[in-house]
Amino acid sequence: MKKIIGLMIVLVLFLLGWNASTYVVREGEHAIVLQFGKLVGGESEPGLYFRTPFVTNIVKLDKRFLEWNGESNQIPTNDKRFIWVDTYARWRITDPELFFRRVKNQAGAQIRLDDIIDGATRDYVAKHDLLELVRSSNRTLSDVENDPDMRDELDEIKIGRSKITELILADVQKLSSELGVEVVDVRFKRIDYNKEVRNAVFDRMVAERERIANRYKSEGSGEASRIRGEKEYELNRIQSEAERQAEELRGEADAKTVAIYAEAYNQDVEFYQFLRSMESYPKVFDANTTMMLSTDMDYFKYLKSPSGR
Repeated sequence: MKKIIGLMIVLVLFLLGWNASTYVVREGEHAIVLQFGKLVGGESEPGLYFRTPFVTNIVKLDKRFLEWNGESNQIPTNDKRFIWVDTYARWRITDPELFFRRVKNQAGAQIRLDDIIDGATRDYVAKHDLLELVRSSNRTLSDVENDPDMRDELDEIKIGRSKITELILADVQKLSSELGVEVVDVRFKRIDYNKEVRNAVFDRMVAERERIANRYKSEGSGEASRIRGEKEYELNRIQSEAERQAEELRGEADAKTVAIYAEAYNQDVEFYQFLRSMESYPKVFDANTTMMLSTDMDYFKYLKSPSGR
């Protein structure tokens, strides 16, 4: 029993000594080695490392990309417009020993980056007009392509938002490299007017949209009138053409009718006279008709005898 207890004590002491004399650097970590609080080295590659027990202290730093979110600041532009600018950035520790000497930890780095990134952002916003900060190209908007007045209002930009953020990033990288960190990206998260001018800007936007809408309505009314005029003209033309063709057809039909009657009349004149007389009698006489005529009239000759004599 004493041997077992002794072995356990030896094992515990061995584990304590092993833990005190080794440390592990994991993927995504930097390790800073301190002896009596003084920086003596560091490790960035993952693996198992040895240290002097009870003398060496290890500080771990994050090796991954880290997030920086700045506070929204009110900044005047070059054309004297006050805007709210909200930025964000991504950074990482590239020189852990220099980083530890300059800022000690991530909280210290965040404070220094606040000054660096906010300062560079203020400088470049103040140097450029608002139009340069909100647009990245000189592309033509589809709803103003055919409106010279509107096209003149879209002034051309010389740099643009993307180029300005690149310039801010370049300046920030120069300053942040002295801290042992690398800022890999800086972006404008939001650009907005202050409350004093926001309503006026919105009213101007609404008025501009209404002007465009009224122009489209006017153009639509003119186009509708033109289409209606063309429709009336085409309708009258079609009706005139139809009436002309109808008159021609009626004329041709009447001519054929007369020709047929003439041909029939020429074939048997007496029969034709008899037929026409018989057809006229019912039209002339009815139950209420009273006429006093001589029977010697040729009109009644077929009443005397079928031969008309």
